[in-house]
Amino acid sequence: MAAEIAQPAAGARTRIRRRRWAWTAGAFAVLAAASAGLAAIWDWNWFRGPVAGIASDRMHRQVSIDGDLSAHLLSWQPSATVTGVRVAKPAWAGPGDFADIDRIAIRIRLIPLLTGHLDMRLLEVDRPRLALYRNADGLASWDFSDGSKPDEPLRMPPVRRFIVDNGQINYRDDQKKLTFTGVIDAKEHLGRTDRGFQLTGQGALNAQPFHLAVTGGPLLNIDRDKPYPFDADITAGATHVTAQGAVPKPFDMSNFWMNVTSRGPDLSDLYGLTGVPLPNTPPYDLRARLSRDVHLWKVDAITGRVGSSDLTGRLSVKTGGKRPFLTADLHSRSLDFPDLGALFGGARKTGPVASPKQIAVARRLQAQKRIFPESTLDFSRVRAIDADVSFKADAIANAPINLRSGSTRVKLNAGLLRADPLVLDLPQGRITGFVQLDGRNTDAVTDLDLRLANARLESLVPIKFRGVPPFTGSVVARARLHGTGDSLHDAMGDANGEVMVVVPNGQIQKSLAELSGVDLIKGLGLLWSKDQSTTPIRCGVLHFTGRGGVLSADRLIVDTDPVLIDGGGYINLDTEALGFTVKGHPKKFQLVRLLAPITVSGPMLSPKVDVHKGQAIAQGAGAVALGAVLSPLAALLPFVDGGLAKNADCAGLRAEGQAQGAPVSSAKPAPAKSAAARPAPGSPRR
Repeated sequence: MAAEIAQPAAGARTRIRRRRWAWTAGAFAVLAAASAGLAAIWDWNWFRGPVAGIASDRMHRQVSIDGDLSAHLLSWQPSATVTGVRVAKPAWAGPGDFADIDRIAIRIRLIPLLTGHLDMRLLEVDRPRLALYRNADGLASWDFSDGSKPDEPLRMPPVRRFIVDNGQINYRDDQKKLTFTGVIDAKEHLGRTDRGFQLTGQGALNAQPFHLAVTGGPLLNIDRDKPYPFDADITAGATHVTAQGAVPKPFDMSNFWMNVTSRGPDLSDLYGLTGVPLPNTPPYDLRARLSRDVHLWKVDAITGRVGSSDLTGRLSVKTGGKRPFLTADLHSRSLDFPDLGALFGGARKTGPVASPKQIAVARRLQAQKRIFPESTLDFSRVRAIDADVSFKADAIANAPINLRSGSTRVKLNAGLLRADPLVLDLPQGRITGFVQLDGRNTDAVTDLDLRLANARLESLVPIKFRGVPPFTGSVVARARLHGTGDSLHDAMGDANGEVMVVVPNGQIQKSLAELSGVDLIKGLGLLWSKDQSTTPIRCGVLHFTGRGGVLSADRLIVDTDPVLIDGGGYINLDTEALGFTVKGHPKKFQLVRLLAPITVSGPMLSPKVDVHKGQAIAQGAGAVALGAVLSPLAALLPFVDGGLAKNADCAGLRAEGQAQGAPVSSAKPAPAKSAAARPAPGSPRR
């Protein structure tokens, strides 16, 4: 009985389900028929206002549709077409359109859209006209964000077929001093030769002709999982950049790579192309691999030459923050020191790609024999980026002093640049310390604190007298200077501070020591006999006080066995001239001594040594007068020296140098006097 009752009940439920499915199918059929009929008479232009309003809200500026809007939605690949699209410039860029497009056609796949993925089968743009502008403050007209996420890379959904017909671009960048007018084309069609993407045009960069050509692979049937290849060729004045690369995921410009070659007269000229403030350099020829991963730009495997110096290493730039942050680790096996002069706007080596301006600056500085260049640094660029850069040179050539190698770490934060530690190795000895440039305010300020430790006089002053160094010995020093100015010349011309040089011990040729006291009989006799024996330098101290760019020698003492040498003078860092007067005071009685101080004067790069004749003439005139009045013997009195000079307080002088920060304790002790240099027992003294 239970089975008989259950069978009719099951049949009733089946009939109910069938009726529900029939009603549902019927409802869909009626809806489809109604939709088809509605689509046949529907005017999609009714939606132009709402669509433009939605686009305006998303793009944060006015969007208008002046032409027709049509759509075909009843398809597995819905499509839409709109004509007469205009996008206004942002308010700060003034009146006018950012974009004016004749026609946009789009077709997508429906099934992926239902799962939240946009698969674009067609994107066709006819006659787009774009006006791109970046002002001096860095605001870009193509930034459609609300300001919360600046510098976002372009990410487009995958496009199976992309067509751009006769696109035009007008670009102006006040920051980089770049203008460009170009044409975009991508006109692949089935059955025709695939031309690929092309962007070509010309303009000006820093008042120099600018040409750009970018070509890509076919944009027909692009595979999202296959890299999209492209080539680029850029010429800006004498700068030439070529690149071959790929976009791993087509239309996603947040990630790409390229192998780049670049050559030109000055790396700083690349600022207009990269936005990264690179230093001034001589002509360069470099190769590297450039890649982008959203906000991280990497330049790896750098190889090539800058001036006469080789360069390898890597660097990266992190964007998306308040300021770009650059990190770099660079290395040179052989650094030609004059190549560093261009870092501060000074004379640089010129080559076939050197600009007329570079050649003119180099010739002017060479003619003036200047050390500190007057070219001002662009502190707006310095303040626009932060950095942490390490650099090492295994060998250094053609330096003003005999440098062997060097290294430094430079940090830049909001306009404050500091090279610390700075290490320069000599054949014997080392220079250490820091150099700081503060460009955060209107007037730039330069500070330096450098120490010279465990060095040798013969290495620092590589001159010869009769084929051998005139003096040898240990030397230590410390320099602390502070100056204001937008160029290295201005900063040094305003420098205040002090410089302390200490010679704890050493040797000087005996003939030079005697001549410093101008003992005509003994000194000239040593020279005529070609005597190369030495006498100890007990100690030496040279202390400068700097005020307003002038280093005044308020203490100059060199103590030797026969003579105590002292004097004074100055170094003018503004005019780059110097003037010194030294005089020797014999420690023993001299019958014939000429009171003629030795002077050193002239440009810092080419000073002249002379004997002050005026005082010698006055001394001779006095002798003639005494001889005429008294007797011939009295004529010798002005030339007689009682030998009253005393030994200098070398221990006190060394302690003073140590107190001023000169690393006196690092100096090596004087070597023991050789047997050949000591007089034989019982031999007469000269």
